[in-house]
Amino acid sequence: MSCLPLGKSIWLNLPGSGTKCVSEEIQTNVVVLADYTVISDDHTTQIATISAKVTSPYGNNLHHVENVTHGQFAFTTSEAGNYLACFWMDGHTQGGVGANVNLDWKTGIAAKDWESVARKEKLEGVELELRKLEGAVEAIHENLLFLKSREAEMREVSEATNSRVAWFSIMSLGVCIVVSGLQLWHLKHFFQKKKLI
Repeated sequence: MSCLPLGKSIWLNLPGSGTKCVSEEIQTNVVVLADYTVISDDHTTQIATISAKVTSPYGNNLHHVENVTHGQFAFTTSEAGNYLACFWMDGHTQGGVGANVNLDWKTGIAAKDWESVARKEKLEGVELELRKLEGAVEAIHENLLFLKSREAEMREVSEATNSRVAWFSIMSLGVCIVVSGLQLWHLKHFFQKKKLI
């Protein structure tokens, strides 16, 4: 399993049997767009077919196809977490030969169609680049806010754990003191009965 950076392509070598998966941790309300293509090693006319499945962090199927040589999927995330894309060879491949899959996975600002934005808003050159930079800044700002909220959650968990450990330590010390006192009291009475003290 591997993680993908923002808007990058990855080359997967699929074995004849088994599954290869890639994952990416994505926030909510992020656009995801991906294209995948099977590429033949020996450049023959017969290209192997694969199956593809994309699942959300809670196991919901977002995309599932079988017996394809290429495809694409697009969705807007509804839950934060690891989104998983898995690829495997279809069962009727000959001789257990694998295949190569080119996966172009884009998220957030990288998935936006800037050509249609430029046509729609009649932007050219520097204006379009400024709009792209503005989108990148907004994506970075949203990511920082997300990281800030995650840090606050982690800090709360850490403080709660620290508080529990402190109370456990105090209780353990109290139990040790009480047990020591009871041992001294018991030994004192034992030695008094035996008339050693």
